[in-house]
Amino acid sequence: MPSVMQMTGLGRSTIYRLIAQQQFPCPVRLGARAVACRRSELDLWSQSRPATSH
Repeated sequence: MPSVMQMTGLGRSTIYRLIAQQQFPCPVRLGARAVACRRSELDLWSQSRPATSH
């Protein structure tokens, strides 16, 4: 989760909310207590987001 948060710039609760709303790539189960996100899916998701200027 920390690497996903760093890559996306989103907080943990925001990521889980977007997953629940089916607006974020679903994690893949690696084991009984481990999940991960596919980097390729995160890259595609990130590219589809509108760019913002600060």
